[in-house]
Amino acid sequence: MISLSDIRAARERIAGVASVTPLIDVSPQAGRPFLLKCENMQPCGAFKIRGAYNMVAQLTADQRQRGVITYSSGNHGQAMALAARALGAPAVVVMPTTAPRVKIEGARSYGAEVILEGTTSSDRRARAETEAAARGLTMVPPFDHEWIIAGQGTVGLEILEQCPDAAAIVVPIGGGGLAAGVAAAVKQTRPDVRVIGVEPVGAAAMRASLDAGHPVTLPKTATVADGLMPVRPGDLTYDLVSRLADDIVTVDDDEIIDAVRWTFNRAKVVAEPSGAASVAAVLSGKADARQRIDGPAIAILSGGNVATDLFGQWLNR
Repeated sequence: MISLSDIRAARERIAGVASVTPLIDVSPQAGRPFLLKCENMQPCGAFKIRGAYNMVAQLTADQRQRGVITYSSGNHGQAMALAARALGAPAVVVMPTTAPRVKIEGARSYGAEVILEGTTSSDRRARAETEAAARGLTMVPPFDHEWIIAGQGTVGLEILEQCPDAAAIVVPIGGGGLAAGVAAAVKQTRPDVRVIGVEPVGAAAMRASLDAGHPVTLPKTATVADGLMPVRPGDLTYDLVSRLADDIVTVDDDEIIDAVRWTFNRAKVVAEPSGAASVAAVLSGKADARQRIDGPAIAILSGGNVATDLFGQWLNR
């Protein structure tokens, strides 16, 4: 278990680096009690700074001096690069060859060396492990580490403080770090609040793992939500989600793009597809298809890093 004390310590550690992001009430637009937790407004444009900084800050001076490395579809890479720069550590980020240019350029802008490798999370993890061993770098994994999960769990504490009557928190799932952290924070504080994970239909590794009763590796993933494409959940994240989350639902790419457009047109907020998956689950009714949410639903907008040309296409589709 990631303890409440772990998550509270992470909150103290990241204070002044990660923002306490706003909670925007969009109930009138949605026709139901509905709020958006705007993690797209974090430094680097995504929640990932919480976990990345929490981990890099706890490394030894020697580890930071030698440098850090990660494998990432983009947002975690940018966050680790920013955390490393703030703490004086050289950074290397391994990204897929299909990573959006806005995320590649973002990591480089924070001083990271970017290596492009393969198209799956397994490809980039293998390259990162090779580079780490050859260069003596410390791995800062994107989701499957206690310090990463504790950092992401600070989102859950903030939501409960900002919305004391929250009934459900809807969380996008890639590798599961955010969902695991939020579930750990919420269920140890307000066990009555439901935690609902959301995956794209084309990358539902957590849902497949829960159905199988153990972590499974998908042969491939395909979705417009590039930040939610790991072929396998983490061992720690699977364990926490399987024990603490109330449900995991899936949304298709059309529903995700509809949610990107709705969030911009109705809330005037920019969300990337990965961040809008939670909104899609609420708007489509899938978040409470099995059990009605009796009270405010909070969708975590996990990120807003999106290329302007693609964003324009989605808005005008």
